[in-house]
Amino acid sequence: MNDIWWQTEGQGNCHLVLLHGWGLNAEVWNCIREELSAHFTLHLVDLPGFGRSQGFGSMSLEQMAEHVLKQAPDKAVWLGWSLGGLVASQVALIHPERVQALVTVASSPCFSAREAWPGIKPDILAGFQQQLSEDFQRTVERFLALQTLGTEPARQDARTLKSAVLALPMPEVAVLNGGREILKTAALREPLKSLTMPFLRLYGYLDGLVPRKVVPMLDAAWPESESQVFAKAAHAPFISHPGEFCQALMALKQKI
Repeated sequence: MNDIWWQTEGQGNCHLVLLHGWGLNAEVWNCIREELSAHFTLHLVDLPGFGRSQGFGSMSLEQMAEHVLKQAPDKAVWLGWSLGGLVASQVALIHPERVQALVTVASSPCFSAREAWPGIKPDILAGFQQQLSEDFQRTVERFLALQTLGTEPARQDARTLKSAVLALPMPEVAVLNGGREILKTAALREPLKSLTMPFLRLYGYLDGLVPRKVVPMLDAAWPESESQVFAKAAHAPFISHPGEFCQALMALKQKI
């Protein structure tokens, strides 16, 4: 099987692996990569089937985590945004000795709304599957717009995300459907209770995909983890609030 696209930059004594979200690629980190590469050795990754990592089909969460691990440093801070947060969490579960700290951004251990659990309604996820086959680009653009809805710079943030998508080859529909299936079925609330490494969870107060109601629920379920909510951010706080976002990562670095 092909290798995935992987770029390393920066001179920091701490390795930081960045995993992007559904439908996107590592270009989403452009707004913070210069700042972070001054403090970390950054590892920018296109997940299998996305961006420059072409030639892959649909993968399970476990397969995606194992594949990303093949090219990763022996020990690193793993940061995952949205779908990437599930992949980073799965890496921490299967190889905790490789994870110095885990950071999830606008991510949830269970994206689907369930009984007594806030999340994305099943009919919305099902609708995305049908729309992907009918109008691929418009569906992806609609999903990107949802990620910035409600923030002050919403239009600019949506353009930033869209430019990251359009800069590189679009993922195959099968790859997008595979990622959507992971978002639909993942259930990591119980497994992640076992983690012992530092665990930081970052959220946007205005996020329409990961409701802020999950934050106190996970604070209670995972008392050893820490959470931070960016008051005026939505699903992409590193784009709308890059300075505050980087500060949160610098503070974490001081603790590990």
